[in-house]
Amino acid sequence: MSSNTKSLEEQLKDIFNHLHEHPEISWEEHDTRDYIQSIVSPYDCNIQTFDDCAAVVVEIGSGKPVVAIRADMDALWQEVDGTMQANHSCGHDAHMTIVLGLFLTLMEKELPESGTYRFIFQPAEEKGTGALKMVEHGVVDDVDFLYGMHLRPTEELASGQFAPAIRHGAAKFIEGTVLGEDAHGARPHLNENAIQLGMEFFQHLNNIHADPRVPYSVKMTAFKAGGKNANIIPGKATFSIDVRAQTNDVMNLLTDKIEKIARMLEEYHDVPVKLETKAHVAAAVPDERATEILQEAITEHVGRENTRPAITTTGGDDFHFYTIKRPQLKATMLAIGCGLKPGLHHPQMAFHHEVIPEAVAILTNALIKTVEKYSQEGIE
Repeated sequence: MSSNTKSLEEQLKDIFNHLHEHPEISWEEHDTRDYIQSIVSPYDCNIQTFDDCAAVVVEIGSGKPVVAIRADMDALWQEVDGTMQANHSCGHDAHMTIVLGLFLTLMEKELPESGTYRFIFQPAEEKGTGALKMVEHGVVDDVDFLYGMHLRPTEELASGQFAPAIRHGAAKFIEGTVLGEDAHGARPHLNENAIQLGMEFFQHLNNIHADPRVPYSVKMTAFKAGGKNANIIPGKATFSIDVRAQTNDVMNLLTDKIEKIARMLEEYHDVPVKLETKAHVAAAVPDERATEILQEAITEHVGRENTRPAITTTGGDDFHFYTIKRPQLKATMLAIGCGLKPGLHHPQMAFHHEVIPEAVAILTNALIKTVEKYSQEGIE
């Protein structure tokens, strides 16, 4: 155990300011990893790092149940005040601060004799692949309960309000390539115009239909073909498709229809059309038991008037791959109302920092409740 003369709120402020001022993009979170290690290493805990990514897994306690909490580490790459740079506009700096605050709080408490607390600092959430890397490394194989969190914009939660689950939708980002040959503008019979093929693809995307009771969308978000010479008919093109669905079943249906469109146009035009999924996040399936515990923890700390029902949002998070890949996990995410404006991923995103210690207190209560309840009753 270590001691610090600063109050927890002062430590949280220092931690947040450092993380906010030193953002790192997906798969490059090396300095962030080192900083997290510098915070936890003075304490009596187990620390695990990895050769192929900048993740950090910290553990205290022993025995069952194993309760884990995940913080995402990466920043976005975007233009801020005219400069392209890494920027924590999705709140991952706050998430890491909350989990470090939770760690520091638990280190000062008398914990139950049986129960393991695991703190997962995960890279590359924005790429949709960081959680899968953690699963690959087995960091949740023995976990019973898994908690996450995310700051929410003002249109979803008022500042100081919290919800015990975030029902994210599924999202998929597909890049396509048309691999034909160019032709002279006077000889259109000698190739297939990639622009025409792209227009047909666009039209067929607009004709995709799924269950109207489930929110979904499919749209082409980029298309590039041709160059500076107006007398060349382009045979090659690249395009991007953004796919959203509130359930994983509908996402699978939409993906299948997009693939069928590509194969149909490929056969009709006799031109290769290649599709590649660049990122994919799954829809949420929150666990009722984890949600109930988290709701109790919220209500005890901020009262019923500030405890809101589960949030349904069209955004996505790779957190939900943990439960897809390891169905035995009982997982949910804390929704944090914090006056967040203008919005997530906006380069000037800002929020009320005073909610950070509030979230620490709620999650501390939830983790301790989980360990106490299931160390006595066991887990089915």
